[in-house]
Amino acid sequence: MAARQGFQAPSFEEAASAYTEAVGGSISDSSVRRITLEMGQDVDTLNSAEAEKASAPAQSGETPRTRRVEEYNPVHGQGNISSDGAMILIRDEGWKEIKITAISQVQVLPPVPRGRGESHRRDGEPRVKLSQHSYRAGLWDADEFGQHQYAEGLRRGLETVERLSSVNDAALWIERITETNFPHAVQIVDWPHAGERLGTVAQTVFGEGSPQAISWTEGQLDKLWVGQVEAVVQDLQALDLERPQWPDVVQQAPGYFQRNMERMRYDRFRAAGYPIGSGTVESGAKNVVHRRMRRPGPGWKREKANPMLAGLCELHSQRFAYAWQRVHHLATKSHQHF
Repeated sequence: MAARQGFQAPSFEEAASAYTEAVGGSISDSSVRRITLEMGQDVDTLNSAEAEKASAPAQSGETPRTRRVEEYNPVHGQGNISSDGAMILIRDEGWKEIKITAISQVQVLPPVPRGRGESHRRDGEPRVKLSQHSYRAGLWDADEFGQHQYAEGLRRGLETVERLSSVNDAALWIERITETNFPHAVQIVDWPHAGERLGTVAQTVFGEGSPQAISWTEGQLDKLWVGQVEAVVQDLQALDLERPQWPDVVQQAPGYFQRNMERMRYDRFRAAGYPIGSGTVESGAKNVVHRRMRRPGPGWKREKANPMLAGLCELHSQRFAYAWQRVHHLATKSHQHF
């Protein structure tokens, strides 16, 4: 209970108060801090060893059926894996990027009828629901993150799902790592990110909030929605965007859409029942990471960041008790060996 509250509450002080209310006994905030960080460190140690083992070359005696990572709540049928970066404050270092991946079960549901006068691009289309999310996050470089992403994927059984998508913000490091770990995943550029890029171009070229900017953006979104990515690229190229006074995100827009053309076939993705938004991982960055890790103050010590993130991910993946048992099992084995 103390460890759970230490990860869940906004601070260790509030965690101590919550513990007292829950169990009727008192505990100091320093004790909650110690218990929480010790558990987080144990989980982080287990996860790091697991990630290294998962990505190691094939070992003598292994078969295709050998499991390097124990499955927990495996995805069935169709799944999605999305990844992103998020910023936290590290003491004496400043703002640093953590990397996070979110894995979800995907369900395709019937469309929702809309009332009269309402209209939406998705009218009449099946709904794509993502649920049973799990997370893995840490203060890692891209390649170390790749090992953890793969291990988390194995825990959820992604290597055997029938259909797998990966919706992301088009960052090259995410594309590379996901392609390496799960080459069978259909990679998709997050629809809101693509739309935001078009909106930025329009606001820059035609004037912020101008009718022409709004009209141009809506026209491009309509084309993008039905898979006319080539037409969007041509319209962007016609704007002559390579002007030094304009930001890089605008100047590079034609190349951005051209390079990601096959990952923007939104008509095909929707018809196949794939998600086209990366809200699961963005929500994870907010609720799993920022809610606890972006508090007022000097920031987290680097050596405490990954233990906190490891515990937070287990908590929000609905497997906190499972993680506690893994840690307890490890401690019992170590004691018996001693």
